[in-house]
Amino acid sequence: MLERLKESDRKWTEETYEKIRTKMRAECARIGSRIPYIAENGVYREDKAKSDIIWWTNGFWPGMLWQMYHADGEEQYRTAAEGAEEKLDRAFDIYTGLHHDVGFMWLHSAVADFRLTGNERSKARGLHAAHLLAGRYNPRGKFIRSWNRDRSGWVIVDSMMNIPLLYWARDVLGDPRFEYVAMDHADTVMKYTVREDGSCNHIIVLDPENGELLETPGGQGYGPGSSWSRGQAWAIYGFALSYVHTGKKEYLDTAKKVASYFIAQTDRTEHVALVDFRAPKEPVYWDSTAGVCAACGMLEIAKNVPELEREFYLESALKILRATEAKFCNWDPEYDSIVQMGTGAYHSEGDRHVPIIYGDYFFIEAILRLLDKDFLIW
Repeated sequence: MLERLKESDRKWTEETYEKIRTKMRAECARIGSRIPYIAENGVYREDKAKSDIIWWTNGFWPGMLWQMYHADGEEQYRTAAEGAEEKLDRAFDIYTGLHHDVGFMWLHSAVADFRLTGNERSKARGLHAAHLLAGRYNPRGKFIRSWNRDRSGWVIVDSMMNIPLLYWARDVLGDPRFEYVAMDHADTVMKYTVREDGSCNHIIVLDPENGELLETPGGQGYGPGSSWSRGQAWAIYGFALSYVHTGKKEYLDTAKKVASYFIAQTDRTEHVALVDFRAPKEPVYWDSTAGVCAACGMLEIAKNVPELEREFYLESALKILRATEAKFCNWDPEYDSIVQMGTGAYHSEGDRHVPIIYGDYFFIEAILRLLDKDFLIW
């Protein structure tokens, strides 16, 4: 995309990339193969490899490392990523705590490793995860169930970002059943999650006997019928990715529909996202992670639409990224984390307005994509 950037945008992107390089070198040297999540006062104190190996975000740090290894070729990134990937093997052993987020965990670690190095052990890990995800498929309701416990009919929009693991397994094994499962699921999410105006439900509860829609709880947003911003971002990027892997036009159209809604909402708040676009005006809660994830989705859309549409999505993504960098980024190399002011859920105080690892991942991915230095980790 580099050749499409205006001179001022190109200069900003290149300067931001140099800041990322400085920051990531310092962080990689400090963190190595530990698995961070939320920085506390500028320090990644918790190591999820020790405290919670089945946590859903555990693939994002190795994903950042593999993106930087691909862009820069520095061996420290590969060494640290391989170490984190090996630690994730223990999550397979625990098994019962794993759910639909195995895509987030192993696409960014094992599958990324296999794509870049051809490591056969990494290929096996990725296929193991893909079979776990496919095993959650409900053939009567045509969906992949989210979460565990007594939620056999629950589906969350985040799942759209996990099913690229199934498209990868289809390609590696030459087995179309993985695509059938992924597309059945995407069709169900498209039907019941995305509303007419482009906003999205976070959760849909389906009858596990026949797939009938039963209810739409509020989930991580303000409440039922509201518009959790990161859920919109998952939909933008998730449907764009399903289009890339299948060529089904309805997926691209859905991604564009949700993107237009997201852009209209963030245009009202200087291109950064509120936690929920339909929450009360007070208190004001932000989620920087929603914006950078949505920006990645918009850049993916831009690669797959005609020339006349391309500028709209590219410029919209740049507005979000530039606003995020200006308002929320910390470039001090002694300070862990880059993107500040992420929020896990509207009603959660413990992870409100904090730096969350996936905010850094999506910001880095977006900048590398603008410079044609990324690889499609999804």
